[in-house]
Amino acid sequence: MSKLNAVLAHIETDMGASLNRLMELLRIESISTDPEYAGQCRIAADWLVEELDKLGFRASRRDTTGHPMVVAHYDVGDGAPEGSPHVLFYGHYDVQPVDPLDLWKKPPFEPEIYEDAQGRKVIHGRGSSDDKGQLMTFVEACRAWKQQTGHLPCRVTILFEGEEESGSPSLVPFLEAHKDELSTDFALICDTTMWDEQTPAISTSLRGMTEEEVIIKAASRDLHSGFYGGPAANPIRVLGKIIGDMHDDEGKVTLEGFYEGVAEVPDELKAQWDDLGFDQVKFLGGVGLAYPAGEVGYSVLEQKWSRPTAEVNGIIGGYTGEGFKTVIPAQASAKISFRLVGKQDPEKVRSAFRAHVNARLPKDCEAEFINHGGSPAIEFNIDKPELKKATAALKDEWQKDTALIAMGGSIPIGGLFQSILDIDSLLIGFAHADDQIHSPNEKYNLESFTKGTRSWARILAALAE
Repeated sequence: MSKLNAVLAHIETDMGASLNRLMELLRIESISTDPEYAGQCRIAADWLVEELDKLGFRASRRDTTGHPMVVAHYDVGDGAPEGSPHVLFYGHYDVQPVDPLDLWKKPPFEPEIYEDAQGRKVIHGRGSSDDKGQLMTFVEACRAWKQQTGHLPCRVTILFEGEEESGSPSLVPFLEAHKDELSTDFALICDTTMWDEQTPAISTSLRGMTEEEVIIKAASRDLHSGFYGGPAANPIRVLGKIIGDMHDDEGKVTLEGFYEGVAEVPDELKAQWDDLGFDQVKFLGGVGLAYPAGEVGYSVLEQKWSRPTAEVNGIIGGYTGEGFKTVIPAQASAKISFRLVGKQDPEKVRSAFRAHVNARLPKDCEAEFINHGGSPAIEFNIDKPELKKATAALKDEWQKDTALIAMGGSIPIGGLFQSILDIDSLLIGFAHADDQIHSPNEKYNLESFTKGTRSWARILAALAE
């Protein structure tokens, strides 16, 4: 029996103990957004340090101004083969709040395995999918390698964050302060999904983000529309025109220079996307829609994964209470987000938006802007040998071709690894769209945990070749 086959067999026989360890971690109420749970976050970090120590890692809790990081190393001196590649694995142990509690069918921090309405065995509990169940697939794969062969097949550094669900305020300073310690050959990130329940996926690109708020101000106070209607500037009307002018009739964003750095999808990747069998009618129909509203000339999948967007996320202005009030408001505001692709610069997009607003301000009006942050898009070279090895390893486990997908959302960590540590990442996860992450009744398919663990065992072996 080969080493890998022995490791895979060990994962199967030890799965009961692996699930017990996951349940222990899921019981820890490591909610990072609520200061009352700061102690629970430290407990979760210490629990992970202890588990990694047992596996031969040199693990430690690193305190920050917020919640702790967990850093662990397994190098040549610890038993890794000389000359083997060095990978950085990232996950996060913090979880979202559980509100509204009354919508949970079972207590969120009392995890259990049960059969759902579709006949699947699922692991119930907050953090089961995002991201404790995911990170533990990697830990358990490392455990199987260590227990079965005495060592890991390659050098591994682990970084577990405790603030991902609260904006990662300590992450950039930590990466910058520990750049030399955390720089490896490449990174592995397990905080993503499969294409479907039987098709593994590697995310090769993530859209970036620019988040901006604009406040249009006019009169010194709210005005009676009978006395001032007509001669007085109305900030809501001004804001409405500004927003309306952000797109043309074909759905393109009109900000000057907005598409600078946006490239077309390579033919090879586009062909693979076409073969995924994405059903845009079902996708839109699931939320009560029927007609794509994005850029003309691009499929729904392209609009989701490879095209930039400008979306209005909220508008505030005037009287919005019960009944009616004939008022011209003194100000109106909007929150705008831009999803970015390719080489778009978040700050250039922010400047272009502000210029767009200022160019449309009538006399007697002024604009105030609030910067809510941003991050660049991430694109990975699909010809990288590490990606090809991981793709083959996933196919061996799931017996289906690995889908190379993109993500319409934004995960800043991959971009930070590129910009600060100068390393690329492989984004491989085993979550599903119906895992209800951030919502009541979060779950993680038992198959995702078992085959996810086996997948990481295979990937580590493949990367070490």
